[in-house]
This record gives sequence, C-alpha cells and structure tokens, in this order.
Amino acid sequence: MHKAAFARGERGKNHNMEHTGRVILCKYGEVALKGANRPQFESAMMRELRRRAEGVGRYEIWSAQSTVYIEPQDEGSEARIEEMYGEASHVFGFSGICIASSAAKDIDKIREAAAEYVPGQISGCRTFKVEAKRSDKRFPHRSPEIAASVGEAILDVMPELTVDLHDPDVTVMVEVRERCAYIHAGQERGAGGLPSGTNGRALLLLSGGIDSPVAGYMMMKRGVTVDAVHFESMPYTSEQAREKVLALASILTDWCGEMRVHVISVTHIQEALRDSCDNDYFTILLRRFMMALADRTARHTGAQALVTGESLGQVASQTMHALAATDCKTTLPVFRPCIGMDKEEIVVLSRKIGAFETSILPYEDCCTVFTPQHPKTRPEIEKVEAQEALVDFDGLCEEAWQGRRLFYVRRGLEPKEYEPR
Repeated sequence: MHKAAFARGERGKNHNMEHTGRVILCKYGEVALKGANRPQFESAMMRELRRRAEGVGRYEIWSAQSTVYIEPQDEGSEARIEEMYGEASHVFGFSGICIASSAAKDIDKIREAAAEYVPGQISGCRTFKVEAKRSDKRFPHRSPEIAASVGEAILDVMPELTVDLHDPDVTVMVEVRERCAYIHAGQERGAGGLPSGTNGRALLLLSGGIDSPVAGYMMMKRGVTVDAVHFESMPYTSEQAREKVLALASILTDWCGEMRVHVISVTHIQEALRDSCDNDYFTILLRRFMMALADRTARHTGAQALVTGESLGQVASQTMHALAATDCKTTLPVFRPCIGMDKEEIVVLSRKIGAFETSILPYEDCCTVFTPQHPKTRPEIEKVEAQEALVDFDGLCEEAWQGRRLFYVRRGLEPKEYEPR
C-alpha cells in the first residue's frame, strides 16, 4: 500500500512550484464560513483525504483559497486519479469537486492545455462557453480576455462546436490561481455537509429497512461520528437478517470509514410482552425497551445522542403520541433526520448512498415479529406504564444487555466480531 505525500506548508504557502497535469480540485462548502473554528474543520477534511489516499497512490494534498488540491506524484497515481476522485467525492465538507488540467500561468500554455484536455471532457456536446476567474490579479490578462482566448483554442480543435453564452451544453472553466492555471469542464456536487468527527458521536438504531441507513448518513453529513445498535429476534429472525444489517453498515462506511455495530437480542423481551401484556400495546412497549437499551449502549460507548430513521406518521409507532411515549426511556437527545420526509424522498437518498437494494432484501427484522393487528397510535402514558409493569422491565433489559454482541465494520473489509467490554 502506498503512502500519500502531503505538503506541510500552511494552506499552500510552500507551494510555489508549477505543476502540470491532471489535478483534483475540491471546493469548500460551508466550512469556508466557519471563522475562527475553520482550521479544525480543514484539518478534519485533510485527515480524511489522507486516509483515503493511502490505498490509492502517492498524492500531494494541500489547500489554498478555500480549495483542496490533490496532485498525483507518479505515473501510477496519475493513472488512478479517477479512483482518487471517487474517494474524494465521499469526503464530507466539499461542495464541489472536479478533475482539472493544470498549466503554467502563461496564456499560450493555458491555451495548449485547454486544447489538449477539454475535447475529451465535452465530447457529445454541441454548444459551450468559457468562463475565467483570475484569483491571481498579477496575471496580465483579464478574465474576459482569458475566456475568449481559450474559447478560440477549443474551437481550433473542435470546429463542430458552437459558442452559446446564454444556455450552453457545457461551461469550461479557467481558474488562474496563485500556483497554476486550472482548466475543467465544470464540477460535480461534492458530499457537502461538515467533515467527519467534528460534531460529536451518536448511536444509530439500525434496522434492516430503508429509513435508518438514510438517517445515519444524514447525521454523518453533519460531522457526527455514528455507531449503531441493532435489535434481533432469533430464531424468529434469521442469520441473513443480521448479515443484511452488517451489509448496510458496510455501505455506510463508504462515507464514514468505520463503524461499531452492537447487536442485542430482544427475543425474550418480545415473548414476555406477548405472554403478559395487551397485544395492542406490544409495539409501543417493545420500542420503549429498545430506547432504554439504546440509551445504555450509547452511554457505554460515549455517544451523546441517539439517531432513528422514524418519519412522522409513517407507521403506528411513529405518531407524535407514540414517539413521546418511547422518548421517556432516554434522557439523551433523539435525532430523527427523516422525521419530515415522505417515503419517496427517503428512497431517493437510499439509492444515492447505495443502500436501497440491500434494504429491500426480504429478510425480516425484529419489528415484524408478533406485530399486533391494531397497534395503539395514540397511547396514553399511564396505560402504557401499567402494561409495562406486567413484565420485569429492568430484569429483561439486563439479560438482553449481557447477551449483546459487538461487530467492527471497516470499509472494504468483512465485519469482525469482538468481545464486548
């Protein structure tokens, strides 16, 4: 495995040598607005890029003017720049990302680089325009001159194109910066959000469904380090159901790198509820057990909040009354990033993060076991507590907690089980 090369100069101060060739440009999002705290967020983004670059090749990575530059340092790294681009696209904190061609800050060199690089990026387009930004005001040509000159160079090698300044198929950008000029055919959206690890730790209640992986992703996007707890009901649920959940955790590690997944059996809890309590209260009582066990897991692991995939009114346990009845079992904040979303919006995000096809695999989770025909949607807390008193709440929680299992999920590797501490 190669180690990436990184500049030590602060924000590009030691980067005065000209570089030519392909470069990945990662543009800051809201991190640029962070004021005095900005270095903390920049450091987190750079650490994540370093970690991801190690498995790809040797890259010099440095920042200046709210942009991170990723430059290949050898032919092998240049050949794998698209792979590095894919890695960088999963790093939270960047609003835009592109692969650009760099050129010396000379108008003829810029024209040559554009004529060589741009045709491969805009094949199939019929119209284009060129925009230029001159961050280095010492460069002798103004932005309109640069745009016109580069546009002329592109037309020389692609005479079939037409210039359209109002509604082009593609906009070619020329950015003249302190070190080099960079030419690219527009940028794609970056991962956005805030860098991983900058906003605390939370515990995700990860089921095998569509919603909870999306909720975990949305909290990761806000800089939260996310671990997970999964509740199973073997033998009523299968080994495949657990493997499905670990597969979903593996998909989430494409964004966060690694995750601890705590697996807790609620089989005896469900059997006790089935045998002792009014069936209409089964779902809400089970959710209260889950919240209590999640609370204990979170405190044990140092998480400061719980995260669920609940969407208001989607099912019986997600009405406003039901959520209030379950939240009684924790004093930690409960974040529900999907709460105002409908199913279609959640599915769109599930597809975006690559979780949807795994989420719809037909392996049922514990929430489908002993499901009542007429669950309470407006539970009264006094009646819920009266039903709960019919079972040994603390004893059942303690038994479930002592039987928990711990899996460590790391991107690109098979989940590995460890002895819980």
